[in-house]
Amino acid sequence: MTETLESSWKKTVARYQTPSVGRSVWQIVNSVVPFVVLWYLAYRCLAISYWLTLAVAVLAAGFMVRVFIIFHDAGHGSFFKSQRANTIAGYLTGILTFSPFEQWRHDHAIHHATAGDLDRRGVGDVPTMTVDEWRNAPPLTRWGYRFIRNPLILFGFGQLAVFLISHRFFSAKSGRREKWSVVWTNLGLLALIGGLCWLIGWKAVLLVELPIIWLGGAVGEWLFYVQHQFQGVYWVRHNSWDYLSSAMKGASYYKLPKLLQWFTGSIGFHHIHHLSPKIPNYMLERCHAENPIFHSAPTLTLSTSLHSLSLRLYDEASGRMVGFAQAK
Repeated sequence: MTETLESSWKKTVARYQTPSVGRSVWQIVNSVVPFVVLWYLAYRCLAISYWLTLAVAVLAAGFMVRVFIIFHDAGHGSFFKSQRANTIAGYLTGILTFSPFEQWRHDHAIHHATAGDLDRRGVGDVPTMTVDEWRNAPPLTRWGYRFIRNPLILFGFGQLAVFLISHRFFSAKSGRREKWSVVWTNLGLLALIGGLCWLIGWKAVLLVELPIIWLGGAVGEWLFYVQHQFQGVYWVRHNSWDYLSSAMKGASYYKLPKLLQWFTGSIGFHHIHHLSPKIPNYMLERCHAENPIFHSAPTLTLSTSLHSLSLRLYDEASGRMVGFAQAK
């Protein structure tokens, strides 16, 4: 099976890499429009009950995830054939999701090029230490690692800080294009949020936007986490790393119910996505279903994925993720 996969996967995925303008435009319509409508509805519900606002915000957060998938595909150049169209879509959806397009695209490309490589960790991935690194680390480093790997930080305050604060700045190492994407996104957000504050007041904006971006970001972070943090995930040193294995063994197939698959833009077919980021999200399921050679990827369900919460370190000796207790 491995030999067959190695010899045929490039030709196979190539058949699914051509985006459809019609399907892409329709996805923008059925994602962005409901998101905006639900945001306004959540605001109107403030006059009735904040609990009702929060209920609407949950649904709005689901559409925010779909908007981010458009942003994500545009970053890979897979949403439209035209790179200019991808860039425009990326910048606009980036403002809605508080994410600078070029900066995020750069870091995410590094993630795809280094996923599963123990010697090239640290950009665009979930911080992961090996058992040996953990055992030899000073107490302060251990405490810091425990802190950032805590679920309340990973899926709560941490991811919220990334979207609201970290994405507002660029590093000294950022390229000119990446720096300007941060600047233009910040200006776009200033205009959008400033205009909303002028129209409905800053308290109303905060009460509506905060739960939406928190829940939408938490779902997105969970998807990213569980698709690269599971028992038996692929982590090797650089001299043993290869692209095919990092996709088929280092990215999971997250088998979700159809409704959740729709809201998450089929990103659960993550092994296919890592094999070929040029495949639009709406073609991932078809590629997986029509080609049994891709069915060997690690498969997770909603229930089995919860086990990933207990995994904290990678044990090179056994080739699996373990918890802090097991590392001792």
